[in-house]
Amino acid sequence: MADIRPFAALRPAPGREGEIAALPYDVYSRQEARAFVAGHPGSFLKIDRPETQFPAHADMYGDAVYGKARELLEEMKTEGAFVRDRENAYYLYELTMDGRSQTGIVACASLDDYLENVIKKHENTRREKEEDRVRHVDACNAQTGPIFLACRSHPVLREMIAREKENPPLFSFVSEDGIGHRGWRIEDRGRRNEIRQAFAGMESLYIADGHHRAASAVRVGQMRRAAHPGYTGEEEFNYFLSVIFPEDELLIMDYNRVVRDLNGWSPEEFLRQAEKVFRVEPLAGPRHPGRKGEIALCLKKGWYLLTLKPEYENGDPVEGLDVSLLQRELLHPVLGIGDPRTDKRIDFVGGIRGLEELERRVHRDMEAAFAMYPTSIGELFAVADAGRLMPPKSTWFEPKLRSGLFIHELT
Repeated sequence: MADIRPFAALRPAPGREGEIAALPYDVYSRQEARAFVAGHPGSFLKIDRPETQFPAHADMYGDAVYGKARELLEEMKTEGAFVRDRENAYYLYELTMDGRSQTGIVACASLDDYLENVIKKHENTRREKEEDRVRHVDACNAQTGPIFLACRSHPVLREMIAREKENPPLFSFVSEDGIGHRGWRIEDRGRRNEIRQAFAGMESLYIADGHHRAASAVRVGQMRRAAHPGYTGEEEFNYFLSVIFPEDELLIMDYNRVVRDLNGWSPEEFLRQAEKVFRVEPLAGPRHPGRKGEIALCLKKGWYLLTLKPEYENGDPVEGLDVSLLQRELLHPVLGIGDPRTDKRIDFVGGIRGLEELERRVHRDMEAAFAMYPTSIGELFAVADAGRLMPPKSTWFEPKLRSGLFIHELT
């Protein structure tokens, strides 16, 4: 029984959405964030990454940095850059990339659902990354970046989304990277009840992206509960900002691997090692894998298609993932990469960069690249339902949700 509730969003004043909306804080390095904010002074990134307002050598985790985030948010509210809706509502958020659109429901998810595993996870979090966002949320008294949740398809939600999108949007703009963004507000009480009941009938929701943001929001909620022992459960700090996408709306892209050397093997010797587990065929040029169990390999001498031999297939929800199979059967035993989270000889390239980026890396600083078939949303659900964790860098979701379009204030 998922508790998904409407809320009164703080959102950009009409016409300022494109100026304010920002990519998630963690897609930028410190230098990239500084450069972007310098060229886009109205961007919400200056609040999400407040260290950009300090000298480059300043401690980016100092108390003054988080205080600056709150100060900047209050300044933008005072100057009229943001408006706060008067009544609770659900919202729709549509993103369009390369002609394909996906639409999610913007709402608040329950802290207790997270703690009781109604909202399921598939990644571990790092305490230091959590701590940064805990301090940011606590200082701003608001959740500024939504958690990307997924749910199973539901006919009521499908029909409601289609019906609401026939109305004029609340906002519509195209960001610098060519992604289209549109939003709607659902205020009708009857439709709000339909949405809430549809989610109440779901056994599980799933974190697709934003595990650290979710964990941080929950920790702040627990801090507020401890500070207010008489809390009723209705306070805003008991809920966290989310965008929930039905599974048939989502696109998961490949998350590819590049390795710095062949662990002493020549390219020919490496291919012979691969042939123990995969059927190896030369390709005329770059090509995406066509199905699960296929991997496209790029070496300096050309491209190859690796097809897993049937005897190595695995039905386990984690061990059967293509990224797990590659790690277990090739990267570890042949290339000596034991822990991909810490080994400096491996790097990861999101599918949004294309096969051209894999070729570029191989000819610049790497010896081999592995183009993966994307992990499916069904595989993500299966791992989370089993209470297991995915290997690192298993899924790449595009397009990215923008911060600053919908803000959930905690009081």
